[in-house]
Amino acid sequence: MPHLVAVLPGDGIGPEVVSEAVKVLQAAGASLEFQAALVGGAAYDATGHPLPVESLALCKRADAVLLGAVGGPKWDKVEPVSLRPEVGALLPLRAELNLYANVRPAKALAALAGASPVRNAAGMDLVVMRELTGGLYFGKPRERRNGGSVAVDTCVYSRAEVRRVAEKAFAIAMQRRKLLTSVDKANVLETSRLWREEVTAMALEFSDVRVEHMLVDNCAMQLVRDPRQFDVILTENMFGDILSDEASMITGSLGLLPSASLGDAHGGRVFGLYEPIHGSAPDIAGQGKANPLATILSAAMMLQYTFGDIFRAQRIEGAVNSALEAGYRTADIMSEGCRLCSTSEMGDAVVARL
Repeated sequence: MPHLVAVLPGDGIGPEVVSEAVKVLQAAGASLEFQAALVGGAAYDATGHPLPVESLALCKRADAVLLGAVGGPKWDKVEPVSLRPEVGALLPLRAELNLYANVRPAKALAALAGASPVRNAAGMDLVVMRELTGGLYFGKPRERRNGGSVAVDTCVYSRAEVRRVAEKAFAIAMQRRKLLTSVDKANVLETSRLWREEVTAMALEFSDVRVEHMLVDNCAMQLVRDPRQFDVILTENMFGDILSDEASMITGSLGLLPSASLGDAHGGRVFGLYEPIHGSAPDIAGQGKANPLATILSAAMMLQYTFGDIFRAQRIEGAVNSALEAGYRTADIMSEGCRLCSTSEMGDAVVARL
């Protein structure tokens, strides 16, 4: 029987890029069944909630989730805040599906060397492992006080939360260059001191992996100075949110970076939600300008991490590289001498190379 994939196109350019990813998965011959559901602003407009009960139920019975993007200026002032797409859909999805480990690879491709704003990006090949369901984004209380003149957000981490995401980071490091950089702010924050203690203790269990600790401000600087020094970056929720976007721009475009949000393994299979790291880009929605490659590569990650189909995952990655080497470009990565493509034309270029 085919594996069930919940497809959540979302808002803005989400439906456009998700459509191309599904097209590529079908062309690759993956045995998948796709069922679509509403999420984000589109769901709020239709049902009054950014994550309808039916959509969440579909995700829970699916083997994996493919997500586009959610949110946009149209819903930025929805009250209460809990009904805004980013708060009322993304955060509950991560919590309800227990998706605590976010994997974001960032690799500088030779075909796009000129697109990077960093001169020495060539050869960069790293993974950011971001803890996804703890820290400042989920801590309580989260409130306004003194008549709204004081705002409070709370950062909380437990050793168990640090350990489970660190285990996944160490496992990935073992399959790569065996270097793990744990990023924190241990000179200031108590949660970071706990984080560093736990990672240090775990390093004894993974003696083949070289572990270094780095403060987050230094890491942000080092990514620009020499991104090639990093292999696996392990960090908490907010730091990972920021650093992974920085790493993505070093590759040349947010439109190129995939991500996987993973939970625990059950029956030998790791449940995951797969999405591009970019937003809904409502300014170009419906114009065929969006870059679908991040979503296509997220689909390849789904084949690898959830379904163990490394062969087809590598085929898709190879087809993406081949299309870029042949000069196919969407507007965000366009350069002289290349062929400007629409969203669907870029998807077709990848399919042709499969």
